[in-house]
Amino acid sequence: MYSESDLQDAVAAGIITPTAAQALRDHVARLRASPVVDEEHFRLLTGFNDIFVSIAGVILLVAVGWLGNLLRFGAPDHQPVFMSGLLVAAASWGLAEFFTRQRRMALPSILLLAGFVGGVGFALFALAMQLFPHAGNSQASLILSGAAACSALAAWVHWRRFMVPITVAAGSAAAAAVLAGLVMSVFPETPRLGFLLLLAAGIAIFALAMRWDMGDRTRTTRRSDVAFWLHLTAAPMIAHSLFNLLGVLNGQEIGPGRALLVIALYIAFGLVALAIDRRALLVSSLAYVLFALYALFRQAGAVELSWALTALVIGSALLLLSAFWHNARALVVNGLPPALTDRLPYLDRAAA
Repeated sequence: MYSESDLQDAVAAGIITPTAAQALRDHVARLRASPVVDEEHFRLLTGFNDIFVSIAGVILLVAVGWLGNLLRFGAPDHQPVFMSGLLVAAASWGLAEFFTRQRRMALPSILLLAGFVGGVGFALFALAMQLFPHAGNSQASLILSGAAACSALAAWVHWRRFMVPITVAAGSAAAAAVLAGLVMSVFPETPRLGFLLLLAAGIAIFALAMRWDMGDRTRTTRRSDVAFWLHLTAAPMIAHSLFNLLGVLNGQEIGPGRALLVIALYIAFGLVALAIDRRALLVSSLAYVLFALYALFRQAGAVELSWALTALVIGSALLLLSAFWHNARALVVNGLPPALTDRLPYLDRAAA
């Protein structure tokens, strides 16, 4: 099985021509009755060996972290927990030199990136907490901000070496944590500030994702893979913060007005998803619209059937949307001004 990334690599290596690669994409699109741009390809597995290597890699990194936690320097009671993070980061980088740079394995590369960036961030955070064990909320926020800054720098270094598409999303999330930590250090007790910061960070990462997307409207280069992971990072940040600010899933019943507002927001997310040809927003906010529709059915008197009716309505709607995604997208995009549609992912009007 060959992915879009493999096809891009073959073109870059001169094995096949760009014309032949595009002809293959068009042929597959005709067989699937769906344009390539709508498929939202991303590379996660190239075979079961990816899963095998990933399991082995996780076991090894856990063992390395465990051994690092047992190291003692100087006095017997001196236990530098930060060594676990440093050893995990070093092991992740070393493994990536083979499995990412040489073998180009997708899932192991993602896990090794997480091990490296997370290991660096954990090491710095643990070291700071050991040096300042009595830090208050403001100081802890500053420490978290510093650790996130180191994680963002680690992600940038990793990107320069390995160029794993998810790295940009990891670095963006770390950069957002830096700013959030700085703000929280100044306003440590402000209610709802965390959700507002999360929403602002999600919108900023969404804008960055669109910047990458607009650089590859046909979705045939690495830029599309980077944009995919950025959208996947931004979507839950936007959905989780927005619906929590509205008081959804806070342990209380929601009234019909708020439930209808949630459904209206989900429809708005659907229109945005169709316009940009990305489904992450729909998936990330699915739990909230399920809860809102369930609340409506309960308040309408269908207590015993509420979950069944909710699942039936949402499941049917999403399947219909998937089946007619390109046609629905054509309706949305054709209603937008040309100045905007010329920057959105390519729309095959002949197939609409």
